[in-house]
Formats: sequence, structure tokens, C-alpha cells
Amino acid sequence: MENFGEQFLHQKDSKFHTSEPIEKTKERLEQKGEKVSQKPADKIEAHLSRLKDVFNPDPLENHPDFDRKERNINMLKNNLYENVIIKQSDIPEGYYENQRRLARERGHGDIGTTDEMKEQLGEVIISDQKSTLDNWINYLTDKDSESFPMWSKYWSFTNMLKLSTYDKEKHTFGKRDKGTVAPFPDLNREALAYVVDAVVKKVNKKEITDIKDNPELQKLLQGTNFGKLYAYALEKVTPTEENELLSTEGKWVKYEQNSDHMPLVESLQGHGTGWCTAGETTAQTQLQGGDFYVYYSYDKQGNPTIPRAAIRMGGSEIGEVRGIAPEQNLDPYINDVVSEKMTEFPDGEIYQKKTADMKYLTEIDKKHQAGEELTKDDLRFLYEIDEGIKGFGYQADPRIKEVKENRDIKSDLSLITGYSREQISTTQEEALKGDIKFHYGDLYLNSLQSAEKEKLRIKYPKLNIIFR
Repeated sequence: MENFGEQFLHQKDSKFHTSEPIEKTKERLEQKGEKVSQKPADKIEAHLSRLKDVFNPDPLENHPDFDRKERNINMLKNNLYENVIIKQSDIPEGYYENQRRLARERGHGDIGTTDEMKEQLGEVIISDQKSTLDNWINYLTDKDSESFPMWSKYWSFTNMLKLSTYDKEKHTFGKRDKGTVAPFPDLNREALAYVVDAVVKKVNKKEITDIKDNPELQKLLQGTNFGKLYAYALEKVTPTEENELLSTEGKWVKYEQNSDHMPLVESLQGHGTGWCTAGETTAQTQLQGGDFYVYYSYDKQGNPTIPRAAIRMGGSEIGEVRGIAPEQNLDPYINDVVSEKMTEFPDGEIYQKKTADMKYLTEIDKKHQAGEELTKDDLRFLYEIDEGIKGFGYQADPRIKEVKENRDIKSDLSLITGYSREQISTTQEEALKGDIKFHYGDLYLNSLQSAEKEKLRIKYPKLNIIFR
């Protein structure tokens, strides 16, 4: 059979046959007395044949306990760690800024990031990149993938290294650079097999059954861009279309605190949840902090394997609730399932209130930053007219004060209540001296005599007092 696959690699990269690894392979073979053709495809074939032997070596008869394959794979991993895993010094400051922003939007207030905290965050990023990279290496060097031609493994793997985060709304992968903090893409064996099968058939000029009446796939195969094909395959094999999300039948699985984290990791990888828990180090850390619950809906075989929602515990309290919609929000069909589950936790109702409040406050803060007008409902919430704003920090969320600082409070309260500015007080002095109908702030009345308090009660029988 002609080396169509090697020709394909040469077409994708016309300089590949002159790269350092291939020239080294040529030199080694010639030192052994073997003749190597100068044709690009032949040189590539010789190199890939050597790689195949490296990852499937014959065992040493005199050293039955020495695993040459394991040694070779570990050498490959260490080499890749050095070349493709982010360095602590390359983690962009924007990443730490984003962590501060997220903490702020979740109601934890303004947090600083010390050098020690940065180092700890960096260690998690690096560890998760290594573990997700290992998934690809382990699979592509394992017998489970031996049906893939070596050239297709090389093409898949080297192009996967260029991919960053998967955007569920755009259905595309971002590009990876030396400052990318995201783990490597989830390995979905079914999606990868779909891509490899289609490309191998195309390269070998064989019929592809799925391509008929499928202009999208036809176009993708013309370009043979791995990232685009893999994104297409992920959408094809995972339930991201709305009609596939309609079914919410499934079951909750509890992963106990301090239990083995790998069953949790393995249940998430390949499903494109976007959850950081799919990384081994993150999953281990989170299970050390508390139990972890995942709701899996049934797949086509009737097995609960499709992650739809997760509840992470922080000790005895709910730490986080996540879904598979963009930005890890719950998809619109799973809300009732999660709400019912939340009733089982003592702080379930409180958590939902906090989450809703922080989401609304974030919307108001964004309007404020953009100079947009706030609605009457926004103002009622901001001034906590009906109930207090609940957050996840120990103190009041600093955004409440920041948004109100440059506003005309009396004008806002006038819009909310319908009273004139003159009928609204914001200080104790104003409250006690005029015809006030609405007070916003604190009133310290303990110093008043009983008779004075009674006069005040008679003077303002319908006074509304909102405490800050």
C-alpha cells in the first residue's frame, strides 16, 4: 500500500521531513547500514516506524522485570512537560486578576494574591495540564488505539497540543500559547475515533458514509483541521443539542470526602463539562474539602454517564453548584432536579438565595461600570428595600457600597418609594427634625428619654425605617 498517510503529513507541513527528529532517525538508520530514501513521505514513514517500535518494544529476555515501553513513555512525557507545559513565570497576571474578579462576583469581596498564593495556583494549573496531557499519551501508546495508523496518531496528537479551551457557544477550541493556563482538551475516545476514521478514509480515498448529505462534514474534511473536526465530533457524540438535553432522567452519585478522586475524574473527562474537577489535582483538592455530588443523566444505553450538574461541598456547607451550560451555569432543563436535591442540605435554600443575589449584584455592577441606568427593581435590590443582600463573604459585598458611592441616594429612594426628596432622611438629625416619611440608615434612639421616644412615635406613626 502506498504511504498515503505520510504524504498527507507532508502536505500539511512541507518542512516536516527536514525537521530535527526525522533527520536524527535518518542518521541512526544509516549508521546501522540501512538505506533511507530521500523522498519526504519515505523519510516520514521511517521516522514513524521508529516511533512505533519505541512505544511497542520487544521485551528484554535478560531483564523480564524491566519495562522498556514504560521507560520510553516516561521519557516522552518528561520531554513534553519541558516543552508544552506552562511555566510558573509564564502564567499571565490577567489570570490572577480573573481569580480576583471571580471571587468578587461570588461575593467573597476583594482578595489579594500573594506570591505564595500565586505559586499554589500555578502548581494546580501545571499539575492539571500534565494529567490531561498524560491521558492523550497513555491512550495513543496503548493497545486500545492500535487500530489507528501511526501517522494519524501523530497528526491528532501534535494538533491537539495547539488547542486550548472549548467554547460551547461557538463550538470551537481556542488556540494555545505559552501563557495558556487551561488544561489540554478532554480526551473523548469516541469523538477521536470518529475523526481518525473519517480522515483515514479520506486520505486512503475510501468511501465515508456520513459525508453524504452532510455539507458541514464535507467542508471540514476538505480542510482536515483537527481542532474543527474534533469539535464537530464532540458535538456529535455528546448531548449538547437541546433535544438531547430534554431528558433529565438519571441519578445522583456522591463522592465521599477524602475518597479516591480518580473515579470522579474519569467520570467527567471526555464529556466537555468545562469543570476544573476533570483535572486530577483539582478533583483531589476538592474532595479533601468535602463531599462532591454529580448528577448523571442516562446515555443511549440507559446508563447514568452524562454529567449534567455538580454540587461541591466545603465541609458541611455547599461550596458551589455547577452545570454544563456556558459559564458553568445550569442548563434550562436540569433546574428542577438540582432544586429538589438542594432541599436535602440544611443550607440549600440559603445557598440558592446567595447565588441569586450575587448574580443579580454582578449584573448591577456591570451596568454601573458601563454607565447604564439602573431600573427601579435594580435600585430596590441595591438598597435592600425588601430584604438584605446575601453573599458568601464574612462582610457585606464591597460592590454594594461602591455602586452607591457616586449615586444621589435621595433621588434613588424617591424613585423607589414615590416620596419627595424632602420626605426622605438619611441621617439621624434629618429623621428627627422634619416631616419625614421614609428613613434610610441607622437610628440610635437609646439615648432618648421614654417621653421623647413616645413623642417621636406619635409624630411619625407611619415612618418607614430601612437599616443599612
